[in-house]
Amino acid sequence: MDIATNSSSAPSTDVAVAESAPTGEAITTKTAKQHDDAPTPRKRNKRKSSAHLKAVPETLALRDLIKADAEVFAKTLDKANAFTRSDLEQWGREFLKKIDQPEKYLGFAMVMIGNYFWKRQFLATPFERRMLLLPHCLKHAEGCPADYDEFGLDCEKCGACSIADYKVRADQLGYKVLVAEGSPIVLKIIVEGYVDGILGVACLNVLEKAIDKVLIAGVPSFAVPLHSSDCKNTSLDESWVWEVLDKYEPLEEQETRSYVPLMRSSVDIFTNQFEELLPRVRSNTPEKAKTPLGMTEDIAYDWLSNGGKRFRPFITLAAYDAATGGEIVNGRHDRDNPVRFSPAISKVAMAIEAFHKASLIHDDIQDNDLYRYGRETLHRTQGIGPAINIGDYLIGLGYRLVNESRDELGSDVACDILDSMAAAHIKLCDGQGAEMAWQDSPDWDMTPLDALQIYALKTSPAFEAALFSGLRMAGEVDPYREMIPQFSRQLGVGFQILNDLKDWRGDDHNKLVAGQDALALRPTVLLALALQLATPEQRIEIREIYESSGNDLMRIGKLRKIFVACGAFEKAEGLIEKSRERSEALADSVESDEIRQLLYFFVDSILAEEGEPTPLEQQQAADSMLVSLPIVS
Repeated sequence: MDIATNSSSAPSTDVAVAESAPTGEAITTKTAKQHDDAPTPRKRNKRKSSAHLKAVPETLALRDLIKADAEVFAKTLDKANAFTRSDLEQWGREFLKKIDQPEKYLGFAMVMIGNYFWKRQFLATPFERRMLLLPHCLKHAEGCPADYDEFGLDCEKCGACSIADYKVRADQLGYKVLVAEGSPIVLKIIVEGYVDGILGVACLNVLEKAIDKVLIAGVPSFAVPLHSSDCKNTSLDESWVWEVLDKYEPLEEQETRSYVPLMRSSVDIFTNQFEELLPRVRSNTPEKAKTPLGMTEDIAYDWLSNGGKRFRPFITLAAYDAATGGEIVNGRHDRDNPVRFSPAISKVAMAIEAFHKASLIHDDIQDNDLYRYGRETLHRTQGIGPAINIGDYLIGLGYRLVNESRDELGSDVACDILDSMAAAHIKLCDGQGAEMAWQDSPDWDMTPLDALQIYALKTSPAFEAALFSGLRMAGEVDPYREMIPQFSRQLGVGFQILNDLKDWRGDDHNKLVAGQDALALRPTVLLALALQLATPEQRIEIREIYESSGNDLMRIGKLRKIFVACGAFEKAEGLIEKSRERSEALADSVESDEIRQLLYFFVDSILAEEGEPTPLEQQQAADSMLVSLPIVS
């Protein structure tokens, strides 16, 4: 959920993401509208600070009134597709105007509308398939006997706080109970198949930051806002929790399409089906795995089966499902059992991940990265030579997996998929080669367009191959042949810029040290924007910082300050917004409703607007310190 004003405008920028495409390949909303039967393009509100929109009504009477009105309002909404941030904000503004309440309650109103969008589907979720998510700040700050484990607070049933009341009843009913905040562990539990619905208690800040991706994925959720965001012994309307906690009302049919079953299918390939689809040959016993002949296969299989979100194989499975009628996302399957695809389709999805993991191993070596998926990179644990070899091994596995699928898919389909993967591999190497060439001989006249062209080659091909493979396995791909590379380019470029911004925060799923790309002298779009926008004096200082070998913390702090001063972070966010707009325009041009909705989902999830502090906000906090420290997860 993103709470923002629609009167704001995105940061202006004179760099068009589509300029990274060959001439004539860009598409605009206007182009999409030229089709008489094209759907109405989606409208997305621009973002800016939303702190003034997160007030919780002061009295219970007013909270109850807004809640009741929201329930009536939600009955008018189309529930065929899960809502997006922009949808929810638009509904919230319309709702507040209708009930004559001030804008400061927008965040609260959005939560209430979301609740009643999902309530019937949440109540239809069996208790044992639900999660109760509680915040740390409900516990008594002083004297709490509970310890923390990997899943959050290990809450003892001591009766000392509200957590115990909810937890005891939820445990009795069969809920999974988690006392923690943040979306990564929650989404992991959902995707791995443990829960189908969430009852969450949190402040509006946390709801904005953490819950939106879960909602976009199509997970029925009901949220109870805390009265304040001061994170210490706060309060809530406890009756609202009991309104749904122990209620179960089954529905005959699922109302809203959900991509969660397909996410679970993607995970299932690498957890429950891995040995079946890719049986071991040289490492099929612990003893063989330790031998020189078994070591490479054992490490490669471990790298392939563990780590990452498996989003690229999900793209392949979801594209196949959408092109064949969307049977899974629309709920026409047994929700109590895993959705399994045929071996050929699963192997192609696995091949997509094998190529991706191979590229990461080689990329980490070339960039000398320290961490990947929260652990040391492979070349640091195994050595550079073995890591290169394992990456090459995964490439071979990928091609073999596709080839093994030809009997089921047909030789023509298998060859088309192999051709797409080979083209993606070549483009990736072109982009990575350009980045390394720049590092070897930096061009301090680099423009944002130069950086975006590298991004388009490095990141987009994997999305393109994954999307193409899913659609091609479903049938003829000619109606989408021009759309696929253009859409993937916009998606990949926006994704890479988002990664640039995350690099300045640190990322607990990937590289743990903030500013690592800057320290490694990489041609990022943030650097290019800073060089374009900086004063001559600042340009000299930027170059001196990059070329110096002084204290890393000091270097990052100085760079952050310059990037903030010349507006590089805001410009980068503007480029991401352009990627979103152009991706959605391409989605609008697709006739198939199932494929169009899937493309929207890719945009909403891959280019999700982060609710975390921006680098500008981090800098403002750091200005009070003598040294600007990086953020370490």
